[in-house]
Amino acid sequence: MSSMLAQPLKRPSGPRVLACIGLFVLGAVVGVAGALVQPAWFPGGLLLALAGEAGLCLGGARATGSRAGAVAPAGGWMIAVILLTASRPEGDFVFGTGTASYLFLLGGMAVAVICATLAPVRQPDGDGVRLAK
Repeated sequence: MSSMLAQPLKRPSGPRVLACIGLFVLGAVVGVAGALVQPAWFPGGLLLALAGEAGLCLGGARATGSRAGAVAPAGGWMIAVILLTASRPEGDFVFGTGTASYLFLLGGMAVAVICATLAPVRQPDGDGVRLAK
């Protein structure tokens, strides 16, 4: 008997890779939308933005059946939000200085980690019977 760690790694299928790319783009869109919504209706906008990210991450994990489905939108969200924090030559910022923007940044990172941790993990192929029986 070999353990799950000793089995060869399976290559991801084409549809799964396309789904992860699509989830990455959706994560970036949700990050931009959340950055615009969260300061508008504080505290409701902040909760709406974080709930949108959590829904996308958990939905992606369920759709793909793996943690990659939760990590892909979290990565897109993170890159979009980090790019929005940079200042422009005109001096404009998308995020203002305040507790709401920091709660959005840190809360979004925490939501991404929680969703990736709680995502369903694919089970190894084989018999569904426990080995101890």
